[in-house]
Amino acid sequence: MFEQLSDRLQKAIKFLKGEGKITEKNMGEALKMIRMALLEADVNFKVVKDLEARIKVKALDQAVLDSLTPGQQVVKIVRDELAEVLGTTEKPLLFAGSPPSIFMLVGLQGSGKTTTCGKVARWARAQGRNPLLVSFDLKRPAAQDQLRIIAGRLELPFYGMTADRMSDPAGALRDLVRETRNRGHDLLIVDTAGRLHVDDELMSELKLIKDILAPAETIYVGDALTGQDAVKSALAFAQRIGLTSVILTKLDGDARGGAALSIVSVTGAPIKFVGVGEGLDKLEVFHPERMASRILGMGDILSLIEKAEAGADRAESEELVRRIRRQEFTLDDFKKQLGQLKKMGSLEGLLGHLPSAGPLKALGQAKIDDRKVLHFEAIISSMTPGERADPRLINGSRRLRIARGSGRPVSEVNQLLRQFMEMRKMIKKSAFRQILSSFRSN
Repeated sequence: MFEQLSDRLQKAIKFLKGEGKITEKNMGEALKMIRMALLEADVNFKVVKDLEARIKVKALDQAVLDSLTPGQQVVKIVRDELAEVLGTTEKPLLFAGSPPSIFMLVGLQGSGKTTTCGKVARWARAQGRNPLLVSFDLKRPAAQDQLRIIAGRLELPFYGMTADRMSDPAGALRDLVRETRNRGHDLLIVDTAGRLHVDDELMSELKLIKDILAPAETIYVGDALTGQDAVKSALAFAQRIGLTSVILTKLDGDARGGAALSIVSVTGAPIKFVGVGEGLDKLEVFHPERMASRILGMGDILSLIEKAEAGADRAESEELVRRIRRQEFTLDDFKKQLGQLKKMGSLEGLLGHLPSAGPLKALGQAKIDDRKVLHFEAIISSMTPGERADPRLINGSRRLRIARGSGRPVSEVNQLLRQFMEMRKMIKKSAFRQILSSFRSN
């Protein structure tokens, strides 16, 4: 996501940096490039107009014009204004003062509401909450079963709702809240019905549910791939029933970014999470300032570090550090690191957090096949314990046997061994430098 927008905005920034001095004329040219980039990314016209006006006022301020690095000052202004459009800073989901807190998810059919209910439940459990899942979607066939299956995969309880129970909606909803409290759940996550378009029947139904449940959060789930359609429907939901938060799904797809860059300004509801994949663990806290940096090619190292920390096994990491210090890094250790890497998500997605300028530019823009990790794991698994401990034992005939055992060509076996040996050399050099530095400090 944002690739096309990011490329075009970076061209505008590069143009400004190439100018020796910021003037009203070259700033106008840069703003035109920024405006076209945003409009082509399907950003709401009013949002683009306001953003452009704010950037222009700040960029042509005398303090910026007189600075030694006006180009860099303008980059900071554009970044800050993009972050402002996206919501300034991350905002947490709100919980009620007394349990149970109720999260009500709304949106159009096909936006990923039901799966997002499961993702939010998984996130809430990791925060120490005890969620209960319920679906009020009685129109879509198998909607109840879909959420029940998701709850089962998460090993979380599910409360079944039937048409008979909903014949008295007010009574059914009050029974649900009472049951939630009696079971000791401090969070109720409510999936609601959707339609292919906004209509009065849907809004009346959702308004009734909201009025009775009084949720702590009314969350609009929007499909980022639908661009301005997601913004228009979000605005309709905001005006008819009121929204407190937004979760954008499918941000790992080919969305142009218009929804993310418009929805906060248009609805007044902050984006709090984004869906970055189909798995129930593919939900990320939305950081506006980090996203603004990524759009401008500055990378998002903080999010990358957080992913690494979340995916890492602390005990294994500490043992690996000890083995590296003793220069005992083996192919078994390498395989374990590949497994940790898989937990962090797709390699291309991880590298997308790196800056697209400077020394990491080539790495950040690399296209990497995630299957390569699986292939390397298969190759290492086809080796004997002795070969994994000492790759120097692997001669031509052994390489052929390993290739046959893993189902990969000999060239890939050679590639793996070559990369592993280079990595081990780097580790040895690093350890040697540490020893030298310890002598110098003494």
